Amino acid sequence: MSKFIFVTGGVSSSLGKGLTASSLGRLLKQRGLRVTMCKLDPYINVDPGTMNPGEHGEVFVTDDGGETDLDLGHYERFIDESLNRNSNTTTGSIYSSVIAKERRGDYLGKTVQVIPHVTDEIKERVRRLDSEDLDIVIVEIGGTVGDIEIVPFVEAIRQFRSDVGRDNVCYVHLTLVPYLAPSGEQKTKPTQHSVTELRSRGIQPDVIVCRSDQPISDGLKRKISLLCDVPAQAVISAVDAPSIYEIPIAMYEEGLDKVVLDILRIDIDDHPIELNQWESLVDRVERLSETVRIGIIGKYVNLPDAYLSIVEALRHAGFEHQAAIEFVWVDAELVPSEYGAEFLAKLDGIVIPGGFGERGIEGMIAAAKIAREEDIPLLGICLGMQVMVVETGRSLAGLEGANSTEFDRLTSHPVIDLMADQADVSDLGGTMRLGAYPAMLSSGSVVASLYDAEVVSERHRHRYEFNSRYRSKLEEAGLVCSGSSPDGRLVEFIERPDHAYFVGTQAHPEFKSRPDRPHPLFQGLLAGAMRRKAGREPRLLDLDAVH
Repeated sequence: MSKFIFVTGGVSSSLGKGLTASSLGRLLKQRGLRVTMCKLDPYINVDPGTMNPGEHGEVFVTDDGGETDLDLGHYERFIDESLNRNSNTTTGSIYSSVIAKERRGDYLGKTVQVIPHVTDEIKERVRRLDSEDLDIVIVEIGGTVGDIEIVPFVEAIRQFRSDVGRDNVCYVHLTLVPYLAPSGEQKTKPTQHSVTELRSRGIQPDVIVCRSDQPISDGLKRKISLLCDVPAQAVISAVDAPSIYEIPIAMYEEGLDKVVLDILRIDIDDHPIELNQWESLVDRVERLSETVRIGIIGKYVNLPDAYLSIVEALRHAGFEHQAAIEFVWVDAELVPSEYGAEFLAKLDGIVIPGGFGERGIEGMIAAAKIAREEDIPLLGICLGMQVMVVETGRSLAGLEGANSTEFDRLTSHPVIDLMADQADVSDLGGTMRLGAYPAMLSSGSVVASLYDAEVVSERHRHRYEFNSRYRSKLEEAGLVCSGSSPDGRLVEFIERPDHAYFVGTQAHPEFKSRPDRPHPLFQGLLAGAMRRKAGREPRLLDLDAVH
């Protein structure tokens, strides 16, 4: 049986439970342990698929088509394992299951209550992750201790230790230790109150991770240890880091993984750590030698978390090219009125990301046109690919008014449309293409060269597709359909080989990028962006070469 680590948070949201859990997962994996992760979210939505990205952030998609919380992206990027739909559970899905069982009579007419029926369902979701192929399951509980909606989850994980045995469970609690400038002190009182609240629910934390903007002194650690009844070595200082990828090293130096393994009765001598690869990554992150300006032309730019995986994928490519990314957030609704050709031409590269709905579409089309005409490296993702197709149809293929039927059902040239077998489905939720799908790449194409392969698999989340009836017309206009589904029905990749970098994909490649293994499409964009930057800036005289 696997051992389980439950990560809770207190005092404030957005302290970094997901990153702390992910960093711990990476350290345990570097010790040769087999790790998986999951998120228990207290909101009543069944899954994040219908939630507004401008409020909740991106929807992360797993290989099996699960629409999940963005924290799963952090999990995958850190532990480098593909998760699945079982790795994200919400209150909505829990209650949906419990009510369905009640309606079927599974409870034999008993009164259905939070305890035991809801808590049993939560525990069952955690147990699903147990496997003979795993050593550790890390479970993050969303929200903060004290929130009313989190109570059933806290009760469930309290019961869990009794169910599986004390030595098989570790509770990690993340709190805030704020610095008050007027008094010049770091305050432990919020941590004390948070732990008191957790203990009132029956859980004594084994480890307390203290988030702060400066290190926690040994004296403060002893104080927290005394007042919260944990060993001093189990009080971990988690200071703000310049890069999230430095957090595992900081946690290792604080001894987090050692403390957790001791609690779980795993002999540390049997699992020596190997950090050379991760330390090499961090060294590259700290030595980025130049800056590249990448514009994100999107609908939800007021909340960058809506494009979190794209941001990280660009950073990963930057690590490989020794370049820091300066993100330029461009509201698609303001293109070209406020952000025209003169503004966009100052960028080194552009990404047009995915999205749903009509808002900002004409701005994205205008941005694609400017990128094509000004030879600005462009990567179009999902909807981004579709607007590149629409722009080509309008500007180069003589298809006046070309559009997607998502935005204009009466367009005379539906270059993007529902598939024929989807057109009569009244419930559009049933027509989404979700999860991993294979694609065949054209030999000699830009994308085949980038992937160094002719068959690839990428994750999808979309409803409308490239309309193959217009394929020949668009190809005559210079657009190359460089990747298709194995049956040839669906266009998966487009490109223009005569451009600095003009690549679009119907998929979401950002979900598979890793900090130490950047995704090829983002590497291609960065390479094009750096060539563009080098061509605009005066070259410095290489004195060594002269001499």
